Amino acid sequence: MNEEVRTIQPEAPAAAEDAVRPASQSRDLVSVPARTSLPAVQLTKTGTSVRRRWLRVALALAVVVGGAGTGFYWWQQSQSQLPAGIAFGNGRIEADEIDIDTKFAGRIAEMLADEGDMVTAGQVVARMDTRDLAASLKKSQAQEQQAQKAVEEANDNVAQQTSQVVLAQQQIDRANALVQKGFQTKEVVDQRQQQLDGAKATLRMAQTRVIEAQHALEASTHDVELYRVNIADNSLVAPKDGRIQYRIANVGEVLPAGGKVFSMLDISYVYMDVYLPTQEAGKVKIGADARIVLDAYPNVAIPAKASFIATQAQFTPKTVETQSERDKLMFRIRVKIDPERLRAHADAVRSGLPGVAYLLLDPAVAWPAKLQGNATK
Repeated sequence: MNEEVRTIQPEAPAAAEDAVRPASQSRDLVSVPARTSLPAVQLTKTGTSVRRRWLRVALALAVVVGGAGTGFYWWQQSQSQLPAGIAFGNGRIEADEIDIDTKFAGRIAEMLADEGDMVTAGQVVARMDTRDLAASLKKSQAQEQQAQKAVEEANDNVAQQTSQVVLAQQQIDRANALVQKGFQTKEVVDQRQQQLDGAKATLRMAQTRVIEAQHALEASTHDVELYRVNIADNSLVAPKDGRIQYRIANVGEVLPAGGKVFSMLDISYVYMDVYLPTQEAGKVKIGADARIVLDAYPNVAIPAKASFIATQAQFTPKTVETQSERDKLMFRIRVKIDPERLRAHADAVRSGLPGVAYLLLDPAVAWPAKLQGNATK
Protein backbone atom coordinates (compact mmCIF):
# COMPACT_ATOMS: atom_id res chain seq x y z
CA MET A 1 0.00 0.00 0.00
CA ASN A 2 2.84 2.41 0.84
CA GLU A 3 4.62 1.60 -2.45
CA GLU A 4 1.62 2.43 -4.51
CA VAL A 5 1.33 5.78 -2.82
CA ARG A 6 4.96 6.59 -3.58
CA THR A 7 4.52 5.65 -7.17
CA ILE A 8 1.62 8.00 -7.72
CA GLN A 9 3.10 10.95 -5.87
CA PRO A 10 5.89 11.81 -8.37
CA GLU A 11 3.33 12.41 -11.14
CA ALA A 12 1.55 15.08 -9.15
CA PRO A 13 4.19 17.80 -9.73
CA ALA A 14 4.09 17.26 -13.47
CA ALA A 15 0.38 17.83 -13.51
CA ALA A 16 0.91 20.89 -11.36
CA GLU A 17 3.47 22.27 -13.81
CA ASP A 18 0.99 21.87 -16.62
CA ALA A 19 -1.58 23.70 -14.61
CA VAL A 20 0.87 26.49 -13.82
CA ARG A 21 2.04 26.87 -17.52
CA PRO A 22 0.46 29.96 -19.21
CA ALA A 23 -2.64 29.42 -21.23
CA SER A 24 -1.25 31.33 -24.23
CA GLN A 25 1.60 28.89 -24.69
CA SER A 26 -0.81 26.00 -24.70
CA ARG A 27 -2.99 27.61 -27.39
CA ASP A 28 0.01 28.30 -29.63
CA LEU A 29 1.08 24.74 -29.54
CA VAL A 30 -2.28 23.52 -30.75
CA SER A 31 -3.82 26.32 -32.96
CA VAL A 32 -0.87 27.67 -34.99
CA PRO A 33 -0.49 24.62 -37.25
CA ALA A 34 -4.25 24.62 -37.97
CA ARG A 35 -4.32 28.39 -38.79
CA THR A 36 -1.33 28.22 -41.18
CA SER A 37 -2.41 25.13 -43.11
CA LEU A 38 -5.98 25.97 -44.27
CA PRO A 39 -5.45 29.52 -45.75
CA ALA A 40 -2.30 28.40 -47.59
CA VAL A 41 -4.33 25.90 -49.60
CA GLN A 42 -6.95 28.53 -50.62
CA LEU A 43 -4.38 31.11 -51.86
CA THR A 44 -2.67 28.56 -54.07
CA LYS A 45 -5.92 27.64 -55.89
CA THR A 46 -6.90 31.32 -56.49
CA GLY A 47 -3.51 32.31 -57.94
CA THR A 48 -3.57 29.35 -60.30
CA SER A 49 -7.02 30.31 -61.61
CA VAL A 50 -6.01 33.97 -62.25
CA ARG A 51 -2.84 32.91 -64.03
CA ARG A 52 -4.78 30.56 -66.25
CA ARG A 53 -7.31 33.30 -67.13
CA TRP A 54 -4.59 35.80 -68.13
CA LEU A 55 -2.88 33.09 -70.10
CA ARG A 56 -6.04 32.56 -72.18
CA VAL A 57 -6.35 36.35 -72.83
CA ALA A 58 -2.73 36.56 -73.89
CA LEU A 59 -3.17 33.63 -76.26
CA ALA A 60 -6.27 35.27 -77.81
CA LEU A 61 -4.40 38.55 -78.34
CA ALA A 62 -1.50 36.68 -79.85
CA VAL A 63 -3.85 34.98 -82.31
CA VAL A 64 -5.44 38.33 -83.33
CA VAL A 65 -2.11 40.12 -83.74
CA GLY A 66 -0.68 37.16 -85.56
CA GLY A 67 -3.68 37.07 -87.91
CA ALA A 68 -3.36 40.80 -88.66
CA GLY A 69 0.35 40.44 -89.24
CA THR A 70 -0.24 37.48 -91.48
CA GLY A 71 -2.85 39.42 -93.49
CA PHE A 72 -0.54 42.39 -93.92
CA TYR A 73 2.29 40.09 -94.90
CA TRP A 74 0.03 38.38 -97.43
CA TRP A 75 -1.07 41.75 -98.89
CA GLN A 76 2.54 42.89 -99.07
CA GLN A 77 3.58 39.66 -100.76
CA SER A 78 0.68 39.89 -103.25
CA GLN A 79 1.78 43.39 -104.18
CA SER A 80 5.39 42.37 -104.50
CA GLN A 81 4.39 39.57 -106.86
CA LEU A 82 3.67 42.14 -109.61
CA PRO A 83 6.06 42.07 -112.57
CA ALA A 84 9.04 44.38 -112.44
CA GLY A 85 7.57 46.71 -115.08
CA ILE A 86 4.47 47.66 -113.06
CA ALA A 87 4.32 50.35 -110.39
CA PHE A 88 1.45 51.10 -108.04
CA GLY A 89 0.33 53.75 -105.61
CA ASN A 90 -2.60 54.40 -103.31
CA GLY A 91 -5.07 57.21 -103.91
CA ARG A 92 -8.72 58.18 -104.15
CA ILE A 93 -10.92 58.32 -107.20
CA GLU A 94 -11.85 61.92 -107.95
CA ALA A 95 -14.01 63.81 -110.47
CA ASP A 96 -13.81 67.43 -111.55
CA GLU A 97 -16.14 69.64 -109.52
CA ILE A 98 -18.10 72.32 -111.38
CA ASP A 99 -19.87 75.14 -109.57
CA ILE A 100 -23.17 76.33 -111.03
CA ASP A 101 -23.29 80.02 -110.08
CA THR A 102 -25.48 83.02 -110.74
CA LYS A 103 -24.31 85.57 -113.31
CA PHE A 104 -26.28 88.45 -111.79
CA ALA A 105 -27.52 89.31 -108.34
CA GLY A 106 -31.07 88.17 -107.85
CA ARG A 107 -33.59 85.94 -106.13
CA ILE A 108 -33.97 82.22 -106.80
CA ALA A 109 -37.43 81.63 -108.25
CA GLU A 110 -37.35 77.91 -109.01
CA MET A 111 -35.21 74.84 -108.26
CA LEU A 112 -35.38 72.01 -110.78
CA ALA A 113 -32.70 69.64 -109.43
CA ASP A 114 -31.51 68.25 -106.12
CA GLU A 115 -28.51 66.48 -104.64
CA GLY A 116 -27.77 63.15 -106.27
CA ASP A 117 -29.65 63.89 -109.50
CA MET A 118 -28.02 63.01 -112.81
CA VAL A 119 -28.12 65.98 -115.19
CA THR A 120 -27.18 66.41 -118.84
CA ALA A 121 -25.38 69.26 -120.55
CA GLY A 122 -27.76 72.18 -121.11
CA GLN A 123 -30.39 70.96 -118.66
CA VAL A 124 -32.00 73.76 -116.64
CA VAL A 125 -31.43 73.14 -112.92
CA ALA A 126 -32.67 76.47 -111.47
CA ARG A 127 -34.25 79.76 -112.52
CA MET A 128 -33.78 83.24 -111.11
CA ASP A 129 -36.42 85.94 -110.80
CA THR A 130 -36.25 87.93 -114.07
CA ARG A 131 -39.25 90.26 -113.80
CA ASP A 132 -37.04 93.35 -113.79
CA LEU A 133 -35.17 92.13 -116.85
CA ALA A 134 -38.44 91.33 -118.59
CA ALA A 135 -39.64 94.90 -118.04
CA SER A 136 -36.36 96.25 -119.41
CA LEU A 137 -36.70 93.96 -122.38
CA LYS A 138 -40.14 95.35 -123.21
CA LYS A 139 -38.77 98.88 -123.00
CA SER A 140 -35.94 98.00 -125.37
CA GLN A 141 -38.35 96.36 -127.77
CA ALA A 142 -40.47 99.55 -127.84
CA GLN A 143 -37.35 101.60 -128.53
CA GLU A 144 -36.43 99.18 -131.29
CA GLN A 145 -39.82 99.67 -132.92
CA GLN A 146 -39.44 103.43 -132.64
CA ALA A 147 -35.99 103.27 -134.24
CA GLN A 148 -37.40 101.13 -137.02
CA LYS A 149 -40.03 103.77 -137.76
CA ALA A 150 -37.34 106.47 -137.72
CA VAL A 151 -35.42 104.54 -140.35
CA GLU A 152 -38.49 104.22 -142.51
CA GLU A 153 -39.19 107.93 -142.16
CA ALA A 154 -35.61 108.79 -143.08
CA ASN A 155 -35.80 106.58 -146.15
CA ASP A 156 -39.03 108.30 -147.23
CA ASN A 157 -37.35 111.68 -146.80
CA VAL A 158 -34.48 110.50 -148.99
CA ALA A 159 -36.93 109.45 -151.67
CA GLN A 160 -38.62 112.83 -151.50
CA GLN A 161 -35.36 114.74 -151.73
CA THR A 162 -34.26 112.56 -154.59
CA SER A 163 -37.33 113.60 -156.57
CA GLN A 164 -36.56 117.24 -155.80
CA VAL A 165 -33.08 116.80 -157.17
CA VAL A 166 -34.46 115.20 -160.33
CA LEU A 167 -36.91 118.07 -160.80
CA ALA A 168 -34.24 120.70 -160.26
CA GLN A 169 -31.99 118.96 -162.76
CA GLN A 170 -34.75 118.92 -165.38
CA GLN A 171 -35.46 122.60 -164.82
CA ILE A 172 -31.89 123.65 -165.30
CA ASP A 173 -31.60 121.50 -168.40
CA ARG A 174 -34.60 123.28 -169.96
CA ALA A 175 -33.27 126.66 -168.92
CA ASN A 176 -29.91 125.98 -170.61
CA ALA A 177 -31.69 124.92 -173.80
CA LEU A 178 -33.81 128.07 -173.82
CA VAL A 179 -30.79 130.28 -173.16
CA GLN A 180 -29.04 128.85 -176.22
CA LYS A 181 -32.11 129.68 -178.36
CA GLY A 182 -32.42 133.14 -176.83
CA PHE A 183 -35.74 132.49 -175.17
CA GLN A 184 -34.40 132.53 -171.56
CA THR A 185 -32.11 134.80 -169.63
CA LYS A 186 -28.91 133.86 -167.87
CA GLU A 187 -30.46 134.88 -164.54
CA VAL A 188 -33.05 132.14 -164.77
CA VAL A 189 -30.32 129.59 -165.43
CA ASP A 190 -28.51 130.71 -162.28
CA GLN A 191 -31.67 130.39 -160.23
CA ARG A 192 -32.26 126.85 -161.52
CA GLN A 193 -28.68 125.97 -160.64
CA GLN A 194 -29.14 127.18 -157.08
CA GLN A 195 -32.29 125.11 -156.73
CA LEU A 196 -30.44 122.04 -157.97
CA ASP A 197 -27.57 122.56 -155.53
CA GLY A 198 -30.01 123.05 -152.64
CA ALA A 199 -31.91 119.88 -153.52
CA LYS A 200 -28.69 117.86 -153.64
CA ALA A 201 -27.61 119.21 -150.24
CA THR A 202 -30.97 118.34 -148.74
CA LEU A 203 -30.70 114.86 -150.23
CA ARG A 204 -27.31 114.34 -148.62
CA MET A 205 -28.72 115.41 -145.25
CA ALA A 206 -31.62 112.99 -145.64
CA GLN A 207 -29.22 110.18 -146.46
CA THR A 208 -27.19 111.01 -143.33
CA ARG A 209 -30.35 110.84 -141.25
CA VAL A 210 -31.02 107.39 -142.68
CA ILE A 211 -27.60 106.22 -141.51
CA GLU A 212 -28.18 107.69 -138.05
CA ALA A 213 -31.59 106.05 -137.82
CA GLN A 214 -30.10 102.72 -138.85
CA HIS A 215 -27.43 102.99 -136.14
CA ALA A 216 -30.10 103.81 -133.58
CA LEU A 217 -32.07 100.79 -134.74
CA GLU A 218 -29.00 98.54 -134.42
CA ALA A 219 -28.38 99.84 -130.90
CA SER A 220 -31.96 99.12 -129.91
CA THR A 221 -31.72 95.68 -131.47
CA HIS A 222 -28.54 94.97 -129.49
CA ASP A 223 -30.23 96.10 -126.29
CA VAL A 224 -33.09 93.72 -126.93
CA GLU A 225 -30.63 90.92 -127.63
CA LEU A 226 -28.66 91.75 -124.49
CA TYR A 227 -31.72 91.58 -122.26
CA ARG A 228 -32.73 88.29 -123.85
CA VAL A 229 -29.26 86.88 -123.17
CA ASN A 230 -29.38 88.10 -119.58
CA ILE A 231 -32.78 86.52 -119.08
CA ALA A 232 -31.48 83.28 -120.57
CA ASP A 233 -28.42 83.42 -118.30
CA ASN A 234 -30.73 83.61 -115.30
CA SER A 235 -31.83 80.09 -116.18
CA LEU A 236 -28.99 78.11 -114.62
CA VAL A 237 -28.01 75.10 -116.71
CA ALA A 238 -25.63 72.20 -116.24
CA PRO A 239 -22.53 72.83 -118.38
CA LYS A 240 -21.74 69.10 -118.72
CA ASP A 241 -23.16 65.68 -118.01
CA GLY A 242 -22.75 64.85 -114.37
CA ARG A 243 -24.24 64.37 -110.93
CA ILE A 244 -25.40 67.10 -108.56
CA GLN A 245 -23.21 66.77 -105.48
CA TYR A 246 -24.35 69.68 -103.29
CA ARG A 247 -27.30 72.09 -103.25
CA ILE A 248 -26.01 75.24 -101.59
CA ALA A 249 -28.99 77.63 -101.95
CA ASN A 250 -32.76 77.33 -101.90
CA VAL A 251 -35.84 78.95 -103.39
CA GLY A 252 -36.39 82.56 -102.31
CA GLU A 253 -32.80 83.26 -101.33
CA VAL A 254 -31.22 86.43 -102.72
CA LEU A 255 -27.72 85.78 -104.02
CA PRO A 256 -25.03 88.20 -105.19
CA ALA A 257 -23.43 87.99 -108.60
CA GLY A 258 -21.47 84.76 -108.67
CA GLY A 259 -23.51 83.20 -105.87
CA LYS A 260 -23.15 79.41 -105.78
CA VAL A 261 -26.34 77.39 -106.21
CA PHE A 262 -25.14 73.85 -107.07
CA SER A 263 -21.90 71.91 -107.12
CA MET A 264 -21.77 69.03 -109.59
CA LEU A 265 -19.32 66.32 -110.59
CA ASP A 266 -18.17 66.05 -114.19
CA ILE A 267 -18.49 62.34 -114.89
CA SER A 268 -16.50 62.69 -118.11
CA TYR A 269 -13.31 63.56 -116.19
CA VAL A 270 -12.62 60.99 -113.47
CA TYR A 271 -9.08 60.34 -112.28
CA MET A 272 -6.84 59.19 -109.45
CA ASP A 273 -3.69 60.97 -108.29
CA VAL A 274 -0.92 58.73 -106.98
CA TYR A 275 2.63 59.48 -105.83
CA LEU A 276 5.60 57.49 -107.02
CA PRO A 277 9.29 57.72 -106.10
CA THR A 278 11.86 59.02 -108.55
CA GLN A 279 12.96 55.66 -109.92
CA GLU A 280 9.42 54.66 -110.87
CA ALA A 281 8.06 58.09 -111.81
CA GLY A 282 10.91 58.58 -114.28
CA LYS A 283 9.75 55.56 -116.27
CA VAL A 284 6.10 56.63 -116.57
CA LYS A 285 5.10 58.17 -119.90
CA ILE A 286 2.06 60.22 -120.85
CA GLY A 287 -0.55 57.86 -122.23
CA ALA A 288 0.91 54.83 -120.45
CA ASP A 289 -1.58 52.06 -119.81
CA ALA A 290 -2.91 51.85 -116.26
CA ARG A 291 -5.45 50.07 -114.10
CA ILE A 292 -7.48 51.29 -111.12
CA VAL A 293 -8.71 48.85 -108.47
CA LEU A 294 -11.05 50.31 -105.86
CA ASP A 295 -11.36 48.92 -102.35
CA ALA A 296 -15.12 48.68 -102.87
CA TYR A 297 -14.61 46.50 -105.98
CA PRO A 298 -11.39 44.54 -105.36
CA ASN A 299 -12.08 42.13 -108.24
CA VAL A 300 -12.66 44.85 -110.87
CA ALA A 301 -9.75 46.44 -112.75
CA ILE A 302 -10.75 49.69 -114.46
CA PRO A 303 -8.68 50.55 -117.57
CA ALA A 304 -7.13 54.00 -117.53
CA LYS A 305 -4.27 56.08 -118.94
CA ALA A 306 -1.55 58.25 -117.41
CA SER A 307 -2.55 61.82 -118.30
CA PHE A 308 -0.22 63.95 -116.17
CA ILE A 309 3.26 63.71 -114.65
CA ALA A 310 4.50 66.39 -112.26
CA THR A 311 7.65 68.16 -113.42
CA GLN A 312 8.90 68.73 -109.89
CA ALA A 313 9.14 66.44 -106.88
CA GLN A 314 7.08 67.31 -103.85
CA PHE A 315 6.66 66.21 -100.29
CA THR A 316 4.32 63.30 -99.87
CA PRO A 317 0.90 64.46 -98.61
CA LYS A 318 -0.15 63.08 -95.23
CA THR A 319 -3.28 61.49 -96.68
CA VAL A 320 -1.34 59.33 -99.13
CA GLU A 321 0.34 56.12 -98.06
CA THR A 322 3.66 55.40 -99.70
CA GLN A 323 5.37 52.12 -100.38
CA SER A 324 8.44 53.07 -98.39
CA GLU A 325 8.88 55.57 -95.59
CA ARG A 326 12.33 56.32 -96.97
CA ASP A 327 10.79 58.01 -100.01
CA LYS A 328 10.47 61.57 -98.79
CA LEU A 329 10.01 63.24 -102.20
CA MET A 330 7.48 61.87 -104.63
CA PHE A 331 6.15 62.75 -108.09
CA ARG A 332 2.42 63.16 -108.61
CA ILE A 333 1.00 61.02 -111.39
CA ARG A 334 -2.58 61.42 -112.63
CA VAL A 335 -4.35 58.35 -113.98
CA LYS A 336 -7.47 59.19 -115.99
CA ILE A 337 -10.35 56.91 -116.98
CA ASP A 338 -11.57 56.92 -120.58
CA PRO A 339 -14.54 59.35 -120.95
CA GLU A 340 -16.43 56.98 -123.26
CA ARG A 341 -16.30 54.25 -120.63
CA LEU A 342 -17.50 56.71 -118.03
CA ARG A 343 -20.50 57.71 -120.15
CA ALA A 344 -21.42 54.06 -120.58
CA HIS A 345 -21.34 53.55 -116.79
CA ALA A 346 -22.40 57.01 -115.61
CA ASP A 347 -24.62 55.67 -112.81
CA ALA A 348 -21.69 53.80 -111.24
CA VAL A 349 -19.30 56.76 -111.12
CA ARG A 350 -18.36 57.65 -107.54
CA SER A 351 -15.96 60.17 -106.05
CA GLY A 352 -13.76 59.75 -103.00
CA LEU A 353 -13.49 55.95 -103.05
CA PRO A 354 -9.99 54.76 -102.05
CA GLY A 355 -8.07 52.32 -104.17
CA VAL A 356 -4.82 51.46 -105.91
CA ALA A 357 -3.62 52.62 -109.32
CA TYR A 358 -1.25 50.39 -111.28
CA LEU A 359 0.91 51.86 -114.06
CA LEU A 360 2.66 49.96 -116.82
CA LEU A 361 6.26 51.18 -116.90
CA ASP A 362 7.35 48.78 -119.64
CA PRO A 363 4.97 48.26 -122.60
CA ALA A 364 6.48 44.82 -123.16
CA VAL A 365 5.24 43.60 -119.78
CA ALA A 366 1.84 41.88 -119.77
CA TRP A 367 -0.77 42.65 -117.17
CA PRO A 368 -1.41 39.91 -114.60
CA ALA A 369 -4.70 38.06 -114.87
CA LYS A 370 -6.29 40.10 -112.07
CA LEU A 371 -5.42 43.37 -113.86
CA GLN A 372 -6.50 42.50 -117.40
CA GLY A 373 -9.16 45.21 -117.37
CA ASN A 374 -12.46 43.49 -116.67
CA ALA A 375 -14.29 46.64 -115.64
CA THR A 376 -18.00 45.99 -115.84
CA LYS A 377 -19.22 48.64 -113.39
